[in-house]
Amino acid sequence: MSKPAPSTALVAEDEALLRQALIDSLRGAWPQLQIVAECEDGAEALEALAEHRPDIAFLDIRMPGLTGIDVATAAAEVSPQTQIVFVTAYDQYAIDAFEQGAIDYLLKPVTPERLAVTVQRLQQRSAANQTDADALSELAQQLANREPKRNTPPLTWITASTGRETRLILVDDIAYFRADNKYTTVVTAEGEALLRKPIRELLDVLDATMFKQIHRSTIVNLKAIASIVRDDSGKGSVRLRNRPETLTVSQPFMTLFRTM
Repeated sequence: MSKPAPSTALVAEDEALLRQALIDSLRGAWPQLQIVAECEDGAEALEALAEHRPDIAFLDIRMPGLTGIDVATAAAEVSPQTQIVFVTAYDQYAIDAFEQGAIDYLLKPVTPERLAVTVQRLQQRSAANQTDADALSELAQQLANREPKRNTPPLTWITASTGRETRLILVDDIAYFRADNKYTTVVTAEGEALLRKPIRELLDVLDATMFKQIHRSTIVNLKAIASIVRDDSGKGSVRLRNRPETLTVSQPFMTLFRTM
């Protein structure tokens, strides 16, 4: 009789030391578990989820840009067999929600005792082939509703450079942002400029009702969209009002884009 395939997991945590600590703890508590992706933000986690379709995803709830809740919301379609474990520094307000559902959680700092309990539950569910997409969707919605609201207003303008010139650009005039190594290219109807900030830090300071991430490397202004078309592969293409190029909506992001 052949041995069952080892379980696979994704770990998403934006703080490198905490991410490595969790991975090390998992390797000690569950030596057979294969870590197939180590992600530093929600966008990377979402694409890794679609690529690897792991058995388990350990998701930090609060990450730059897409949160663990956003990634979990997409999981029901992108990788429905994946069990979700939320990793959180939150206290009782979130724990109440977890205890009501079939979704597990780990509180920071993660203790060996609590991790052992979680691993046992995951192994039992894996053996029984149990996943509950409905429970996950319901819990994700509860957590999203309880998320603390941002007190600071979103950005209204930015400074970006074109050569030696520094430009003041109204955020409403930006068609989209494109990742450019450690920096970000800002694209308007008039041209491009360089913002000395990585794209992963932008979503938290932009108006979330107007700017949506459509790819790991692209954030688009909804006001700049003329149309969007989905192809047979699940990817989408965005046509802009005042720019000739089209933008790709990757398949995992299309799941979130449709819900706006």
